[in-house]
Amino acid sequence: MHLRSKHPSSLSSRREVAASGPNPVPVLLRPRRQLPKLAAAAPSSSDSSTRVASASLKSKSNNKSKSPVKEDDYNAQQIQVLEGLEPVRKRPGMYIGSTGTRGLHHLVYEVLDNAIDEVQGGHADRIAVDMDIGSGPISCHSRIPQVQGGHADRIAVDMDIGSGWVTITDNGRGIPTDLHPRTGKSALETVLTVLHAGGKFGGDDSGYKVSGGLHGVGVSVVNALSESLEIKVWRNGRQYAQTYSRGLPLSDLEETELPPNVAHLSSTQVRFNYDRDIFSPTAHFDPDTIRSRLRELAFLNSAATILASKNGQTLHTPLSALNNGNGKAEVAPLASTSSASNGHAVASTRDPSAFSFEAAMTIDRVEVEISLQWCSDAFSDTLIGFANSIRTVDGGTHMEGLRAALTRVVNNLARTQKLTKEGDPALIGDHIREGLGGVISVKVPDPEFEGQTKTRLGNPEVRKIVESAVTQAVGEWLESHPKALSEIVAKATLAAKAADAAKRARELANLQTAQAKTERRQRSS
Repeated sequence: MHLRSKHPSSLSSRREVAASGPNPVPVLLRPRRQLPKLAAAAPSSSDSSTRVASASLKSKSNNKSKSPVKEDDYNAQQIQVLEGLEPVRKRPGMYIGSTGTRGLHHLVYEVLDNAIDEVQGGHADRIAVDMDIGSGPISCHSRIPQVQGGHADRIAVDMDIGSGWVTITDNGRGIPTDLHPRTGKSALETVLTVLHAGGKFGGDDSGYKVSGGLHGVGVSVVNALSESLEIKVWRNGRQYAQTYSRGLPLSDLEETELPPNVAHLSSTQVRFNYDRDIFSPTAHFDPDTIRSRLRELAFLNSAATILASKNGQTLHTPLSALNNGNGKAEVAPLASTSSASNGHAVASTRDPSAFSFEAAMTIDRVEVEISLQWCSDAFSDTLIGFANSIRTVDGGTHMEGLRAALTRVVNNLARTQKLTKEGDPALIGDHIREGLGGVISVKVPDPEFEGQTKTRLGNPEVRKIVESAVTQAVGEWLESHPKALSEIVAKATLAAKAADAAKRARELANLQTAQAKTERRQRSS
């Protein structure tokens, strides 16, 4: 029986036919070359020549004209150039981290940090934050007799919780309003509409010795991401005002002469309402988060006292008593699970064996402040770092220097005081820091932050400076407090023994598991 191919002209069909005869002979035939299908009616020779000539003319015409862009082409037309504040609105996450609640709070922090920079430089003694985010005002006031620059006297925060408006006012020098030589606009409009324009780039031309801002994009980012922004500046006996929307000025800079009784005032007020087209519908202001940030600022400026109130009533007693009145900030609200001390080696109310330590020094123009508290009823460490009053949530070189110095100084003193035996392995940092709550704050003239959200400090020289400062300060303190040293070493030794016992238990369990598997394989075989 012969199987016929549906296409007898194919190579396989002809091989089958050749092999099926009485004397099969291998035959290899070439397949016929596929010819193009012809139309039903063949064109005449004259039509063909006409068509060829037409195609030739069309080809020459196309060579002269620009070829059309195909969908899969990648050329200069696909390269976008964003100008002004367009990059901020296009990719807001790069500048504020997210378009959720965290990014919304970052807008507040950007303007607040500018006000704090005026305080740090000794040019402001009042900051007011007004937030209309719900129902009723919340106020925080902080009297600061001396805050870094030496001239700060008062910080006030008032929050009225519905419309999303935020107003931040400081009585610093006021943003300059004269004509900028490069942009041809007022300096005020320049810093609000031009990325990387500001007075915090360091050097002789910088307007600040130490500042949290350094990229020149903070307030311009707030302007770009705000549906409306109103700014007022008081300086040189005059008031200057201008309004913006989504980064674009809606009016010229308006100038008004101040009455004689207030002509001496200098201040900056920024009032903005965030753009709902940019932020998530679930984004909202959280008064507790804002108060927490102000709590941190009061802690960093150790003479501060913050009062939180709603309609004139105190909201939260611990917040109204952040400091105990002697200029020493508490560790507990930020880092410790136990009650806070007054900054010296004293017992806490929860843990009689807890003790605290504070120190501050300046090395190579870098200011280092540390506050530590060990508690025997805690079994983990909580260390928080700040750089130029910015919380570095991802750590950085100042945190690395603190951890390295603590490990070294405790091990050295443990050996010299014979608290550990000869031949015993050195205590590791995790065990030494067990039960430790602490805060480190550094003031760096030229900080290197990772990104605009400034979550990590990158200055390599800061690690060495912090190591030197912490080694000296903590070493001297522990030498004069042998009981504290003994308890730290005893707790670290106990933690090391517990870790070693847990490791051996895991190894034994793994060995038993492996043996059980081996026995099961042997039985099955």
